Amino acid sequence: MTTKEKVFKILFDAVDYVNGEEIATVLDISRTSVWKAVKALEKDGVLIDSVKNRGYKLIAGDLLNASEIVEKAIDVKDVKITPESASTQADAKKDLEENTLYLANAQEQARGRFGRSFYSENGRGIYMSLVIKPHVKFSDMPQYTVLTAAAVVQAIQNLTGIDTQIKWVNDIYMNGKKLAGILTEAQTDVESGTVTDVIIGIGFNFAIQNFPDDIKDKVTSLFTQHPPITRNELIAEIWNQFFYLLDKDYLKIYKDHSLVLGREVSFEQNGEEYTGKAIDLTDKGELIIDTDQGQKIISSGEISLSKW
Repeated sequence: MTTKEKVFKILFDAVDYVNGEEIATVLDISRTSVWKAVKALEKDGVLIDSVKNRGYKLIAGDLLNASEIVEKAIDVKDVKITPESASTQADAKKDLEENTLYLANAQEQARGRFGRSFYSENGRGIYMSLVIKPHVKFSDMPQYTVLTAAAVVQAIQNLTGIDTQIKWVNDIYMNGKKLAGILTEAQTDVESGTVTDVIIGIGFNFAIQNFPDDIKDKVTSLFTQHPPITRNELIAEIWNQFFYLLDKDYLKIYKDHSLVLGREVSFEQNGEEYTGKAIDLTDKGELIIDTDQGQKIISSGEISLSKW
């Protein structure tokens, strides 16, 4: 455990201010080392109050801990944390190490499907990408986006009791606002026709208090103040659920948490706009919609919730 992690643990466990000299004595380090650790924590997005003659107090935020995540996430072999990353998807594609999780405190070029940007705040969100190597034909590949969405909502339910919903196909919603987004990308071996690598990215608003004005009415955060769990705990539980549900009926969980089934949606297909009732999902996660022009099945693209 690094000095920064040790200082964070002391502040996390404390109920009030902790004097810098006391921290230095407990850790057998200098006061200067304590001060440097506090500054490093603040750079990671941890909010710490400092009062002369009283010491330090943790106000908000937590610290990503690779060893803790590896210990709790059974099937994750390694965790690589980058303090400032352009994109964890890009980090993952660069290495492509199997069952390795790439994490960042913030992302400079966070994006979702269709290249859309995803708001990122230092130390307040979860920005991660996992590499897996299925080596199967594309037609035999699990529906990883559907599986991941089911794992996310199940993990949140398990740890907090909070109920969240899934907007087809890759967005997690809470109280009618977007909470998280999923981006799944695959690489295929042309000669064998198999999918060799899958990179699953998740952008998650964990404890963001204030969003920019242009999106604040559309997005939300799981917590705003004093989260009862840490990001490390939620990260580990998400991937535990992911691997556990891999050979289970994750589609049922997805349906049970669907934000759209049974409701009216609008969409575009082959250049034409349609409106209808979303009635079910196929085994491949495609959305089945009843329209005035007959039943339509869509496997990609966007559905609009504007009519709600």
